Amino acid sequence: MNILFIVSIIGIIVIFPIYYLSLEHNRLENKFGKEKGRKIGNILGMISGWGFYIFWMGIWFSPQPRFTIPLLNIFFIIPFFDFILPLIHIIISIPFIVLAIYLGIKGVIDTSLKTAETHRPEKVVTTGLYNYLRHPQYLGGLLAHIGISFIMSALYSILSTPFIIIYIYLLAWKEEKELVKEFPEEYLDYKKKVPMFIPKFWKK
Repeated sequence: MNILFIVSIIGIIVIFPIYYLSLEHNRLENKFGKEKGRKIGNILGMISGWGFYIFWMGIWFSPQPRFTIPLLNIFFIIPFFDFILPLIHIIISIPFIVLAIYLGIKGVIDTSLKTAETHRPEKVVTTGLYNYLRHPQYLGGLLAHIGISFIMSALYSILSTPFIIIYIYLLAWKEEKELVKEFPEEYLDYKKKVPMFIPKFWKK
């Protein structure tokens, strides 16, 4: 197993408790004071957020065995990289990647880049994508993981999908636990109406 893939997995695990702590706004402010606690939380949010995505990209792009779905035996060769790209993988990956890009960008627009980076919302956002699901950016990240794993034909990356699903769920669970503390009635009401990851368009 390639060392870069191992480092990426270890890195994403090490980042986990830092990410968790960055979500504990009340705890940090009670311990260090409101202003200092807010600054520490923002710094931890930036470090854990960017660290998480950097190590996640390491999982996708690190050298690893390639897999191929034995359908439509048409392949493209990427010049200079000696990389073979199966057509069936392109067909499968495009919907995942396109939807992931939309969810990621629209999710940031709906909440603001600052909130996405620092994990500190100023209010409960219930408009835009957040009218249909509570965690569009996490869902977008998961879809991107699947799509990029296919387009890269990355065996270890696609096999790590169950780990990524659990990881994202735990982050979302912790985030909601803290949001309930910060916005008790408002967020509990929001949770009752809006699903976590799978939108229910037919109820709107």
